[in-house]
Amino acid sequence: MKQRKEKTAKVVQGKLTVVDKLRYIRANWQLYVIFLLPALLLTIIFKYVPMGGVLIAFKDYNALEGIIGSPWVGLKYFERFLSSPDFLQYLMNTLKLSLYGLLWGFPIPIILALLLNRIRRVGIKKKIQLLIYAPNFISVIVLCGMVRIFLSPVGPINHMLGTEINFMTMPEAFRSIYIISGIWQGAGWASILYTAALSNASQELTEAAVIDGANIFRQILNVDLPAIKNIIVIQFILQAGNIMSIGFEKAYALQTDMNMPASEILATYVYKMGLLNGDYGFSTAVGLFNSVINVILLLFVNKIVSKLNEGEGI
Repeated sequence: MKQRKEKTAKVVQGKLTVVDKLRYIRANWQLYVIFLLPALLLTIIFKYVPMGGVLIAFKDYNALEGIIGSPWVGLKYFERFLSSPDFLQYLMNTLKLSLYGLLWGFPIPIILALLLNRIRRVGIKKKIQLLIYAPNFISVIVLCGMVRIFLSPVGPINHMLGTEINFMTMPEAFRSIYIISGIWQGAGWASILYTAALSNASQELTEAAVIDGANIFRQILNVDLPAIKNIIVIQFILQAGNIMSIGFEKAYALQTDMNMPASEILATYVYKMGLLNGDYGFSTAVGLFNSVINVILLLFVNKIVSKLNEGEGI
């Protein structure tokens, strides 16, 4: 009993070798099963079992016959989508919205975190954080309603400009509206991760930089940014891997008949073809195509970042 307690203490302290750890896991496997089984079951049920629905992309799906009983059509839906005259437009709309959003939106949380880190008065810092975090808790639909009101011909924006322009009918304005509203809503909340990492930055290095006469920009460049470099890289990989994963809700809520040339993306197209038109096989094929492109982009970005990071995988 005493030896078992000593082994447990060593496991907690991380002093056991790999062989000892394996022996410990084997001796206490019941505990691992109890703790891991619920999470494993939830992952299998909600993440892996639904993957069986991908078969619909290769079948002429009929709800009465089910996925297995529906006739096989092979790559028919993929050929139909790739040969569609609207394919390139929807793909480019999705890529442009994602890439511009990443280009404009990714640095903002980092800049916010760096600025917040420079505020020394705790009271003022908390009030500013409250203001910039609050938009994150606004529903997407509510946000889109606010945007429509602000940009309507009789809204406050037109009132200030002295015009009566309906910005929501302008395809060239859709991407800017979508991205800027997204930055306003999510940048503050996204900065939390960087703010937390900056709290662990070496104060000794900051003090040494001040003594050496470094200005604020030099301090940020040589002390703050290195402290959050790894988090920036990981976040960039994750966001770049989700380039094609734009949710349809916001784009659909901001969509009008006039801005369709810019607002119709793959996600809204899948929603319309699948749920509104009932063409489940075709919409599943488009969604699967979207996911494959996502995986390719994720691997590509990870490879580039690994090369830039001196060959070290992230």
